[in-house]
Amino acid sequence: MSGTLTDQGTSGNAGSPAGTDQGNASADPGKEAAPSAEPVKGSRDNSIRCLVPAADGTLVLSNEVAEIDYSHCEDGYVSVKYFGEVPIIKLRITGPDEVVYTYDLKTNDFEVFPLTGGNGDYTVAVYENIEDTQYAVAMSEIINVEIADELTPYLYPNQYVNFTKDSESVKLASEIVYSANSDIEAVELVYDYIIKNITYDTAKAESKPTNYVPDIDEILDIKKGICLDYASLMCSMLRSQGIPTRLEIGYAADAYHAWISVHIDDIGWVNGIIEFTGTTWQLMDPTFGASTNDDALKKFIGDGTNYTLQKIY
Repeated sequence: MSGTLTDQGTSGNAGSPAGTDQGNASADPGKEAAPSAEPVKGSRDNSIRCLVPAADGTLVLSNEVAEIDYSHCEDGYVSVKYFGEVPIIKLRITGPDEVVYTYDLKTNDFEVFPLTGGNGDYTVAVYENIEDTQYAVAMSEIINVEIADELTPYLYPNQYVNFTKDSESVKLASEIVYSANSDIEAVELVYDYIIKNITYDTAKAESKPTNYVPDIDEILDIKKGICLDYASLMCSMLRSQGIPTRLEIGYAADAYHAWISVHIDDIGWVNGIIEFTGTTWQLMDPTFGASTNDDALKKFIGDGTNYTLQKIY
């Protein structure tokens, strides 16, 4: 794949400039090499484009312990807030596709959750922990959703793909894609950066963290993570550049795994991929790209049938 921004310039060797009295003398070992040329701005707009979810209170369902704000359900998300006193709270969203998404409500403020099951009725239910693994329904409501643009849910931040214009990862993404001339090139550049700079955290994967939600700036800072970290970081970076991106969770063969798919104008959804050869797409995801050599990767992934999608965020 193409290199990151640091590969863009021409590298020079330190030596004597032509025409000086040093002639063909060997390079001074103490002299630094000439810096690479500054990257050239591409024709693609690399400005940050972060959509900001809101809980406007226009469409609200509530009771004494929880509130569901679906004022922007046409944009593909709802905001949910729990203000009761039980410390462990679950949120369950079941869409018209009958896929069940279960989340932890982690704060007493509104948190954003995607509606990825298409148009139709969604059941949004809040559960309070009674003891051990037992929960009681604190609130359950049905909302009818008509999403105006099928791409919009994959541009907004949510609990799993959590970013703002002030995120360091978002600022970095704008720098990384500076030289891109198209969305395809922007995807390539972000992918290249991640697989070259983020290493797979085997110890974290073996510990199997439960109820885990990635912190993209933390992953960028420590430069290591598990598959969900890779996917969330790349998804956040691309969404902040206005490229619709899905964080997808399921199985790669028999391994629980997370990867991404991107939407490219004039191509549509390119599923479970990242690498573009110039003529065809190679099935790849950022975790495997970073931790596996190409031959082993292609043998494992094959034609994509090893991927089994379960949920989209």
